[in-house]
Amino acid sequence: MGFVKVVKNKAYFKRHQGRFGRLREGQTDYYVQKRLVRQDRNKYSTPEYRVIVCVANRRDDCVLYCQIVYAHIEICAAHAHELPKYGEKVVLTNYAAAYCTSGFSVGLAWTISMKAEWRRLEMNTMNVMESINCQPGVFTCELDTGLA
Repeated sequence: MGFVKVVKNKAYFKRHQGRFGRLREGQTDYYVQKRLVRQDRNKYSTPEYRVIVCVANRRDDCVLYCQIVYAHIEICAAHAHELPKYGEKVVLTNYAAAYCTSGFSVGLAWTISMKAEWRRLEMNTMNVMESINCQPGVFTCELDTGLA
């Protein structure tokens, strides 16, 4: 295996945008981002969910992340150009499109979690009776504007 020298020349640093460059241009709010991922001691290692909406020139993207202590995991992603397949006749770059796309991504996450739940129930050999009132709790997630 050969040795490859990492070259960080002038062209690299022209393209590279560090933390302070993003902060100065208002692209990333690290203060808000740090407050979103902080957890209480009594809720330690409880997953927190964040919705990140990225608005581009021609489309909106909405990504749902699960934040745990040491990393964040992408659960699902929805794009605004998928909306016309489901009958939405809106412009793909406005507030309504971002709202619909975020709802669409949460719906995708719900179907993924329900499939995992059914798979877990199918693999379980014991028949455990659950109460009728046993309903899942409300899904809460924060809108992360720090990465927009």
